[in-house]
Formats: sequence, structure tokens, C-alpha cells
Amino acid sequence: MTSITRRTLMQGGTAAVAAGALTGPALLDWAKVWAQNAPWKPEKGAKLAMLRWKYFVQSEDDAFVKLIDAFSKATGVPVQISRESYEDVQPKASVAANTGTGPDLFWGLYSLPHLFPQKCMDTTDVADYLGKKYGGWVDSAVKYGKSGNRWICVPICYSGALMNYRIEASKKAGFSKFPDKLDAFLEYTKAMKAQGTPGGFALGHASGDANSWVHWCLWSHGGETVDAKDKVIINSPETAKALEYAKALYGNMIQGTPAWNDASNNKAFLAGDIYWTNNGISIYVAAQNSAKQIAADMDHAYFPVGVSGKPTELHLMYPVLAMTYTKYPQACKALMAFMLEADNFNPWIQSAKGYLTHCLNAYDNNPVWTADPKTTPFRDVAKRTRTAGGLGSVGEKAATAISDFIVVDMFANYCTGREDVKGAISVAERALKRIYR
Repeated sequence: MTSITRRTLMQGGTAAVAAGALTGPALLDWAKVWAQNAPWKPEKGAKLAMLRWKYFVQSEDDAFVKLIDAFSKATGVPVQISRESYEDVQPKASVAANTGTGPDLFWGLYSLPHLFPQKCMDTTDVADYLGKKYGGWVDSAVKYGKSGNRWICVPICYSGALMNYRIEASKKAGFSKFPDKLDAFLEYTKAMKAQGTPGGFALGHASGDANSWVHWCLWSHGGETVDAKDKVIINSPETAKALEYAKALYGNMIQGTPAWNDASNNKAFLAGDIYWTNNGISIYVAAQNSAKQIAADMDHAYFPVGVSGKPTELHLMYPVLAMTYTKYPQACKALMAFMLEADNFNPWIQSAKGYLTHCLNAYDNNPVWTADPKTTPFRDVAKRTRTAGGLGSVGEKAATAISDFIVVDMFANYCTGREDVKGAISVAERALKRIYR
């Protein structure tokens, strides 16, 4: 049996990352020592409830359940986990914040804590502890995690929203590698459609897939929703160019994308109906299990770079927050810190098979990023991403704009012909001005 001491516990930030994580009984022994020495001591009789987003990779959730089980056995704090779709976590968290009752912790998307920052427990001590121990936080995580000078959540991870594409069909269309510029990508979509292997982006209310690609498209053409002072500037020639480009892409997509949710493109790709889309690595993981011929014939790439010459991607941030109404704040903090300790996070992120990407720099060294080259692009998404507010703040207003699908609807309105360019922009501009007034 591995001997776990306080000395080895406190070395976990470096040794565990380099040498690999503990498993089985050794992990529970480690967890018990961690609980004895952690700065946060759960309240007597504490019990917690967490609502999280519904998993897309079964092995990720399996590892998460083991992590929670180890925490409960080491601390004596039972944790009830509920799972909801992306779209349902935010409204349920908002209701809980307004009524002062509900789960102790919510694990959701993007700027969720900034919808009600005053209702989020201060987690500055947890964030400082983890940042010091694990090489610091990536810049985007700091922006998502803080409201003013205090942390209102703990940024657990990202899910990279990258291009998923079929290799042989792309080669047949004349592309030996996935295009990395806007014009080349448009030509790619035309060639793929022409040979009967089209792709598609979600234009429905898909919190992850739709928001990620439309913001990339807007930003890659130099468009912005707001400026650095949160003044609405979406009505611009750059936004118009982004819409025209998106409509050209839309003409090369499979029919039905305006009705897609976050699961639709996964199903279409695995069914062989589409040959390119944007998604996390969940398509690849599912294909390895049930469609091995597709897994062997697909790969991942970054979004094409636009006018700035820099990445303009939007990847899915997953922050966990604790409500101020919780009766067990110390237990909440202990669980948050426990989730990101190396001996937990390393096996968890490996089990996610690239679906989850870290926010703490020390985890760059996890072998999941190099064991399979098709996974490697997802390693750096936390460093490539912009935050939900673009040039502006990442606070409540940006969170509202994301959750209300303002940019998604603007693109959908124009691509489907419901509005012309001016009309689509005007609808979005009015909505944004109501939010940012």
C-alpha cells in the first residue's frame, strides 16, 4: 500500500502531475489525509447538493462519481449530484438565486456566476490556494472567475469547441489539411457539399455549439457586440461582413441546422450525414466506441483565423459556484478544492479523453494531450479562447447576452431569410442595448 503522509500530500501539485495519479485504495488514503490537512473543515452534519451539466462522455462522469465518492468517504459529507442539459442549468440556478433555496452548488456554462454575483459565495481563498499550488490560472479563467477583486466561482475546466472533420472526404475535395483561413474554409465547405459530403453548424438555441461558432464568425471578421467600456457597437460593417460570410457557409450546410440543439450535430456526424462541424471531442470518443471506422477517419483542427491574424475562438467555460444561502460554506469550499487537486483531476481529465481542458497551468503535462495526436489540439483551448464578453466585461451583462442567444439569433435571422442584414443587426442591437443600458 502507498504510504500517504502530509509531506507527500503537499507535494501533490508537482509530483502527482509528473508521476501520475493515485487510484483505488491509495486514492482514498490520500483523500483522508487531504481532508485532515485541508484549510476547509466541513461543518458538522454537512450534506451537499450539486446540479451539474449533463455529461457527453460517459467515462468522464464515471470518474467524477468516483471523485465525489472519495470526497464523501474522506470527509463524511454526502454529496447528491443532479444532472441537467446545458440549457436547463442556468434557469434553475437563477431561480435558486432569487428564491434562496435549491442546490448548494451549481456547475454550469460560461458566465453563469455573473448572472447573480452577489448570490455567489466568495471563493477567493480556494482560487488562491489552487493557483499557487498548480502553476497559476490561465488568463481567461481569471476573467471568468472574478467579480471585481473577489472570486465568485472556481473555474473547473473548459470544453474545447473545435472543428471535427472527416479526413478522406476532405482529401477527395482537394484539402490535405483543414483550412486555417476564412476564404479557404468557405471554399472547403463548397467543395465538400459539391461531392455530397456536406457539414453543418447549429443555428438553434444550442448553448455550446451555436454560441461558439457564431461568436468566432463575428470576431474573425472584426465585429464585436460591445467595446471595452461595454458600449454596444454591433451595428458595424464588420458585423455585416460576418453575416454575409455565415450565409455563404449556411448555403453549403445540411438542411435543418436552425433547429439543432447541442446534441444534433453529434448525431448527424456519427450517422454519416455531415462531414464537418464544430464540437467538443465527444464525437470522437463516441465514434471510438460505436463507429470505429469514423473515429479512424476523423480529426480535429482549430477554427480558421480571420482578419486579426489571431485566434478568435469561444470555448465553453465550466465554472462551479456555491450559493450564499448554503448552510455549509466550508464543505462547499472543501469540495471545490478537492475537485482540482492533482490526484483527483489527473485521472478525471484522462477519463474525459480530451473533452475537458484544464484552467491551471500545471496540467499542461497530463499525458492525455500527447497519447493520441487527435486529442492534442484541445490542450490549449483555455489559452486560445476569448471570454463571453469579447472586448467588454465578462460580468452579468455578457452572461445575459450569451444565455439569451442574442448573437445566435442574429445569425439565424439572416441566414434563414427572416431578416435582411440591417434587420438582423437591428434586432440584436436593440436587445443588447436593453441588456447593456
